[in-house]
Amino acid sequence: MAGRAAAADNTLLPADRMVAWTPGLMAAGGIPNRTTIYRTLSPSGRDDTAPIQAALQAAPAGQVVLLGPGTFILSEPLLINRPVTLRGSGANTTRLVKPNGARARTPTVIPGTRGILTPVDPASYSYDPKPVVIVGPSRWNNGPDSAASHPLLADGARGATTVTLASTASFKAGDIVLLDEASGASWQATPAGFPEAAKVWQGDRVAWNMHHPVQGGDDNARADAGGPYDQTPGELPKSMSWFARTDRATNEIKEIAEVSPTTITFTSPLTISYRVSHQAQLTPYSTDQNSGGHAANNRDIHVAKVGVENLSIVGGADGALRFEAAAYSWARSIEVTQWLGEGVAIDNSFRVELRDSFIHAGSWPQPGGAGYAISLASGSSEVLIENNILVDVCKNMVFRSAGAGTVVGYNYADDSFDFDNPGWVEVGINASHMAGSHHVLFEGNLSHNADSDYTHGNAIYLTFFRNHLTGQRQRFVDRSGIRAVGLAYGSWWDSFVGNVLGRPGRMNGWTYDDPSMRSGTARWGQGGVGNVWMLGYDPERWTMAADPKTLVTVIRGGNFDYLTNQVVWTDGLAEQALPASLYLSSKPGFFGARPWPWVDPAAETKLHVLPAKERFDAGTPFATAPGSMQ
Repeated sequence: MAGRAAAADNTLLPADRMVAWTPGLMAAGGIPNRTTIYRTLSPSGRDDTAPIQAALQAAPAGQVVLLGPGTFILSEPLLINRPVTLRGSGANTTRLVKPNGARARTPTVIPGTRGILTPVDPASYSYDPKPVVIVGPSRWNNGPDSAASHPLLADGARGATTVTLASTASFKAGDIVLLDEASGASWQATPAGFPEAAKVWQGDRVAWNMHHPVQGGDDNARADAGGPYDQTPGELPKSMSWFARTDRATNEIKEIAEVSPTTITFTSPLTISYRVSHQAQLTPYSTDQNSGGHAANNRDIHVAKVGVENLSIVGGADGALRFEAAAYSWARSIEVTQWLGEGVAIDNSFRVELRDSFIHAGSWPQPGGAGYAISLASGSSEVLIENNILVDVCKNMVFRSAGAGTVVGYNYADDSFDFDNPGWVEVGINASHMAGSHHVLFEGNLSHNADSDYTHGNAIYLTFFRNHLTGQRQRFVDRSGIRAVGLAYGSWWDSFVGNVLGRPGRMNGWTYDDPSMRSGTARWGQGGVGNVWMLGYDPERWTMAADPKTLVTVIRGGNFDYLTNQVVWTDGLAEQALPASLYLSSKPGFFGARPWPWVDPAAETKLHVLPAKERFDAGTPFATAPGSMQ
């Protein structure tokens, strides 16, 4: 399986920014090619939920429930809580449709776009708020059991594979567990020009979007000298618990390899240190006994080795496909369209893989959580998102207190937008939208930009390597927020190496760095048509100067841009030859005979062909990606 082993060279960047990235099923030998068919089903023309669910429950482990061509109508979500594969006869050939879910868009094209259709506001119709497919023990009530948390006796060191506890009696090899720490936040000064010179609630790693005095867009309703709160002083805001244990957004999910009386050994190294001074804890998972997915002794709830393949999912109204407390599971060669929430949600999960798929045209591309193509949340770690097409959505992806050790590789992600303001350029590839995400690698992607937002807090230690960031959405007229690379407030210790920025012959009127980055004052958008780099901004507080910590900690090296037509080595990295990959040892099979790496800033030919973009442009997004079965 060419290219699936982790790359050996992890010396490009400072050690605290590098991870031994082995996401998804790479460490398990890749996605298994299951050939034993347990049962083949055909659509009945009526509700097909019961026969498909029965087959999934009865199929022996490792076997396949095969769905023939046609449309299968589902009144309730399919729950896959056993190690089997649900396989269609091809995306857009086999369709799983929720008829009482999200509605399709209208035929009317949004003005100022090329073929982007007008959505229907979900507040204008009734729908059943459920997903189409759930991989895991249940939809709800799967999470870390805070009553069973164990404090670490010593710091868990970045790069180490062990932590020390007073007792390990409640753990065993194979358990999936959560490692996290408290933010240690206090009121800190904001950059010059911030409204009312308000203080921000932040620690050394985590910056919550909470201020004193309270600002528009904040996640806290009230604040006093003691901290942020909603109704009762001293009680932390509910938003701190949306996607993590309260105020413990820095986290990662691990798999236990070995247990000794006081030491837990994991199957992969820690991506960041977990500190006793920040009340670092190790926590098992449990599920509500009344949820229908209760596991013995409230432990080992993660469902492993589940596959969803070769089919379309339409009409989800609480997301479409959800991985809820899943491990070593995957979706391959699927289509997701016409949904509310997340196209693919990956929550409380470890080493999930999403590949070779087409996720597009969400039903409500509007801020507020209804229009994301992909979401990682609640600690999900070491996920692989590879060789997908992600277009025509509010946000191509969000990471919410999740993502440690994850790789987003070789995807085409474009045309993200807000329906109420389609001229504003939404974020493209990113690992943000809630505090806590860290150590995510973006390699070989094609997107209109890379960014990291501060809507609900910051993300840190993101690495962008050998991507093409065009600075322009393909089917929109961009009017504001035009940038190839952006980083919002709190985006600290991020690295951009070996990327190609902008478009040849299309950079007239652009500025290299937004003027605010060099002036020490807020001059956002005053530099030209667009900015190659727009670092340290806050889109809710344009009077704020650039975040100095973002500027000081960013590494920019070996990036070529079509404004200067040079490879620029700017911040904190010596000029050097670049490795082909930071997570692959050789060319991945889905590239076939195409050149790889396809982004090469130092070569005469800077850009070759990205297979996902090639499929999209050819009008064959459902085609099986060459090598995708490897």
